[in-house]
Amino acid sequence: VNTRKHPLGIPPPSEKDWPKDEEDFFLLDPDRERDALPQPFRMINKLVMQVFERAMEIIERREMLQEAQKLKVQPKKCFPTAEFQVTERANCLAVSGKYVFVGLSEGLAAFNTGDFKDVRAWDAAKTEICAIHALDLGNECHVLLAVDEMGLVWLFCFHKESFLLVKILNEVEDISQRSTCVEEVLSRGGDYAGILLQGNTKAWLEIYQLPKDSWLTEMENNMGAAEGLACSERSSCLSEVPNKGTFLLQELPVSAIQADVELDLPVLLLTVRPPKPITGTSFKGPLDALKEMDDDSILGLGYNHLIKDSQWELQEAIFCSTYREYLEAEGVTKEEIPRHATFHFLLPSRILMGPEMEVQQDIPAGIGVHWDGNHNFCLYLLNHSLKGKADSDLMPDVVWPCAAPIACSAVSSCSRYLALAGEDATITIWDKHLGYPLSVTAILEERFIRSIHFL
Repeated sequence: VNTRKHPLGIPPPSEKDWPKDEEDFFLLDPDRERDALPQPFRMINKLVMQVFERAMEIIERREMLQEAQKLKVQPKKCFPTAEFQVTERANCLAVSGKYVFVGLSEGLAAFNTGDFKDVRAWDAAKTEICAIHALDLGNECHVLLAVDEMGLVWLFCFHKESFLLVKILNEVEDISQRSTCVEEVLSRGGDYAGILLQGNTKAWLEIYQLPKDSWLTEMENNMGAAEGLACSERSSCLSEVPNKGTFLLQELPVSAIQADVELDLPVLLLTVRPPKPITGTSFKGPLDALKEMDDDSILGLGYNHLIKDSQWELQEAIFCSTYREYLEAEGVTKEEIPRHATFHFLLPSRILMGPEMEVQQDIPAGIGVHWDGNHNFCLYLLNHSLKGKADSDLMPDVVWPCAAPIACSAVSSCSRYLALAGEDATITIWDKHLGYPLSVTAILEERFIRSIHFL
């Protein structure tokens, strides 16, 4: 029999139980225990740990982005309330009043925003419409400027859900002389229209006056005649074929207007061409140059000077020899006539009103034009006549020179303030009514300004 003399307990530690090989085991890295694993388990363990660490970093980053997204203001999601069905490919659209005009791969289409139905389509010429501008003239009459794939500008009048073609503005008989429209603008109120045209080697701007008052009068007269004709035809048809009267009442007024109405054509007011490069003088003396000046109250384009061709050549030679290394690095660009311009219709102001000029405050009195790469902002009055001046270049009435070439411009909604942005990244705000600048702002780092807008 085995009997215990002492109670069972934990024996006290002793120095002989301490490890002899690793006396500083408490200073070792616990991860080093995995280094004792044999290959390839050691490599597998390392790759698995890297995958887990990478996954945790991605999870933490996504959680941070989700928290930051919750703090942002969520935009309101808008869903379409209606859908217009078109049979052709839609290239462009414009809104005027209660109508939406859509340019298609073949013709035009008009939709009514009240009932979201197709009102009328025009495809007589089977041409593709690439750009369209529309404006409400009142009395259910709208003016449209449409540009097709060949660059032709079609002027339409839309009245009582009918398209009426007024004129093709840049149509010519000789196809080799055809010009292409690159920009079209309708003035506020629909009194004027401007189109920028480009030919093979040149570009120019044409400003037309639209006889909208005569259009509205002609539309009202023809509408009354068409309704009377429709009623008379309806009564005669009801006596013969009663079930066809409704069809004639709906279709006949439209066809009568399209066949009988003859609208007045727009009048060409201005043809503005880009400024020519300044060359040597053709004057024999100062007196000849002074005779060409109308008065000394405005600045000109710089053509009336006394600098000879030899002086221009000497100045250019000195400049090229002085800055030869910079010119070789950037490359020398030859000065060319510009082929693109930006223009605005401007309401009357002190600088756009002559001493005996009668104007209306809501009708444009002039246009402001600047050509690409040019320093001058030119203003032209809209009371010029082209009789006897078809072959001569129209000179601006007012010239605002700038220190750098004008990159872009904008006009405020009230047409009083004008913003000009130069290629040197400076923005100048002009008071067009008084004719002096209000502020000049320089953008840091000389960034190129591509567009500017008033808010």
